[in-house]
Amino acid sequence: MSYVYVLCTVLLTVYGQIVIKWQVLQAGALPADGGEKIAFLARLLLNPWILSGLAAALLASVTWMAAMTKLPLSHAYPFTTLAFVLVIVLSGVFFNEAITPLKIVGAALVVLGIIVGSQG
Repeated sequence: MSYVYVLCTVLLTVYGQIVIKWQVLQAGALPADGGEKIAFLARLLLNPWILSGLAAALLASVTWMAAMTKLPLSHAYPFTTLAFVLVIVLSGVFFNEAITPLKIVGAALVVLGIIVGSQG
């Protein structure tokens, strides 16, 4: 069950990042004027999708706490870097961001790091 908590942490984190990026893109550019910036960010903070992303981050913290009751930090933490890999893939799928050969190599190194880091 402890790895399910870690997986939930990763998936909730990724959900939050993707949904926040989606809504920020929908909202447009950050205004230059200071007062407009505050109003812009306040509108984003009241956006139900943004709120769901923030709630996902809170829930990810709760599932992480549950994982920490069962696993050593040095064993569990490397798995959180799977969020990096998933964000690369999903940003390409949803936002047409480039998935370059260097990003693929980086993601592969992250996965290799998880394999090596989780041993012992």
